[in-house]
Amino acid sequence: MPPTIILVRHAQALHNVDNKLPRPLSLGRKQCAELKVKLVPRIPKDLDVGLIIVSPMKRTIETALLAFGDLIQRGVPIVAHAGWQENSLQPCDIGSPLPSLPALFPQVDFSQVDPLYPDKTSPAASAIYGYSRQAIVGRGQSVLAELHARPEKAVLVVSHSSFLRVGVTGHFFMNAFLLNQWAETRGGGVGWNGEETVPLGDGLPDVQGAVDSEGGRGDGVV
Repeated sequence: MPPTIILVRHAQALHNVDNKLPRPLSLGRKQCAELKVKLVPRIPKDLDVGLIIVSPMKRTIETALLAFGDLIQRGVPIVAHAGWQENSLQPCDIGSPLPSLPALFPQVDFSQVDPLYPDKTSPAASAIYGYSRQAIVGRGQSVLAELHARPEKAVLVVSHSSFLRVGVTGHFFMNAFLLNQWAETRGGGVGWNGEETVPLGDGLPDVQGAVDSEGGRGDGVV
């Protein structure tokens, strides 16, 4: 039976405030604490979270460590996966070089991260991680198919607003927001979201380098 998937958007980071460094700040840490209190106790008793998957970006990793540290201490593995990274080509959405991460986050298993990471622009990388409708929707379908085949009862994923919205669910995600199919959280796991949805791929350019619906190219250039 496929696992229950619990999707969480990272807490507020500095780039959400000044579009510079993507690291959690004081409000983000408070959001992580609130998420820790509100999420884990609401998981049905018959569901055991057996795996935590994180985007390899620092803000998602730090959110997972702060919000779900108790699960990690109980032995739930935390694994980085390039498929869950953010969409755009802006500097704040490009991850750090992979070799630099294990020393910073020894709790996280980086062994399964695609060696292409954090590249998004080479021919090989742009086909999977590029800023285009085909790449992003395709990546969303790929990571969901992988989760469908997982043996765990429940998998917790910490990812990014834009990817979760246009690549995976069609729902809007606020900082530290989670989405699952329990009726009591349908309007937002911590009460910060409505129920508006968008089509998968909404607003994305057909090809990388084209202008999207907001007048940009995913790289901050208008």
